[in-house]
This record gives sequence, C-alpha cells and structure tokens, in this order.
Amino acid sequence: MENLNWTAVITGTVVAFLVGWAWYNEKLFGKGWAAGSGVELGAAKSMPIGAMVAQTVALFLLALVIGVTAQTNALTTAILAILVAAAFLVSNGKFSGKSGYAVAVDAGFVVVAGVVMIVCQGIF
Repeated sequence: MENLNWTAVITGTVVAFLVGWAWYNEKLFGKGWAAGSGVELGAAKSMPIGAMVAQTVALFLLALVIGVTAQTNALTTAILAILVAAAFLVSNGKFSGKSGYAVAVDAGFVVVAGVVMIVCQGIF
C-alpha cells in the first residue's frame, strides 16, 4: 500500500459519488428507481446522512481495491470485484422486491463507478 496512488483513489471516490448524485437524480434514473424501490423522492425531512456515509465508505473501499489491483497490473481482478459488487446488489434488490429497473439502476451505478475509478487510475 506504500506505492498506492492516493490521488487516483480519492479522486475516483469523489467523482463516483458525484456520478451517483446525478445517476439517482429524477432527471436521469431517479424517478424510475424510486418507483421500483418503494421510495418517494423528496419525502425525507433531512438528508439520509447514514446512507450517504455508507455510500462514501463503499466507494472508497472499491476505489482502494481498484488502486491495489492497478499496482499489480491486475485489471481482471478489479473488473471481477466490480461485477461481484453489482451481483450482490442484484441479489439484494431481488430479495427486497425491487423492480427490475431499480435493480438495473443500482447494479449499473456500481459498474459505472468502477469504470470511473479505473479511468482515474489511468489518468493519475
């Protein structure tokens, strides 16, 4: 971990979080995701801080895994980690009764976030 590209890890985390903000916006996929997830957009009286912290931690950990695999030229391992995370979201979504659309939005976000993080490793 001493040679880890921390700039790419942190940038990947922040950019992926911002992509998530847009991804779940009602103008992109948010309206269909909310309907398929049983969530009413704009109904919360405050920001879901716990969920946002958990999301940030998860994104950081994924960026860290991708950063470690970048050090060892193990892109296949990074791609597998991304696909595993997406598959768990599909499984969880199906168990919790989400619509196929909502499940696809959740899994798609993880894949896009992973791609963003891989690109950050390449840029920085």
